[in-house]
Amino acid sequence: MATLPDLAARRCYGVVNQIHAAIYFSPDFGEELAELGLKNTAATYFVGRAAPLGRVCAGTVTATFFNFSHELIARHIPAAWDVVSPEAALEARLRAADSTLRRLLGEEVVASEAVAEAAELALRATEACTRQARPLYSANADLPVPDAPHLALWHAATLLREHRGDGHLMTLVGAGLDPVEALASHTATGQGMSPKWLLRTRGISAEQWESGRQRLRDRGVLTAGNELTEAGKRLRKDIEAETDRLDAAPYEHLGAEGVARLTELATALSTTARKNGAFPADLLGKD
Repeated sequence: MATLPDLAARRCYGVVNQIHAAIYFSPDFGEELAELGLKNTAATYFVGRAAPLGRVCAGTVTATFFNFSHELIARHIPAAWDVVSPEAALEARLRAADSTLRRLLGEEVVASEAVAEAAELALRATEACTRQARPLYSANADLPVPDAPHLALWHAATLLREHRGDGHLMTLVGAGLDPVEALASHTATGQGMSPKWLLRTRGISAEQWESGRQRLRDRGVLTAGNELTEAGKRLRKDIEAETDRLDAAPYEHLGAEGVARLTELATALSTTARKNGAFPADLLGKD
């Protein structure tokens, strides 16, 4: 099997993940939950992403999500399960993935051979994922693979996202970063969510955000202007490299040719989704 080019796995993950992540910015899941009686849209993300874990408490969600405040999560979990069961939420999530992808990609693309091929490749990659110390991946891996190719692709993208995500949290803890510090240092790269989005969605106050950035400045990770120092750049580079190492198995299993083809297919799909408004224009950035 040919050796993967440098960063090929990371690039592949980056475009495949967009197929999964689009549901978080779509109104469809919130509308599905509202029809079931859960009208508090602030609970949508927690219900959708935690549902594979079952009727868990707020503490479990805080531990597995990492960068959301426990207080914010506890406002919605476990109370939301009394309105919408995890089983019902999973069914609603899949319906929302269906409607979201049909709207963002179009019916012709959804029914295309390209989507079917991408689903086959992504599912093949997941065969090498491992469950140990990966709770969100493992919970999603217990779910059945949908029959429809576009939903099978979304399911596989979910598995690959959570597999890498669980490993990424290991690296953040190992690097000695708390949730706010992890977010602030990532934002400083220019590749993370903007502070506006983070403060709106993570339950972090402006004071907590500034305190976290001050800890990074004291540690030599950020400059006085909240740019990454050379040490900060090395830290973030090392975190991503270690995340790559922990997440290498699926892509090595798929092989260089398969990774290149999945990257090509997923790039085309994610580009179409972005052009059709999958993500807010101001989602990423330092300001």
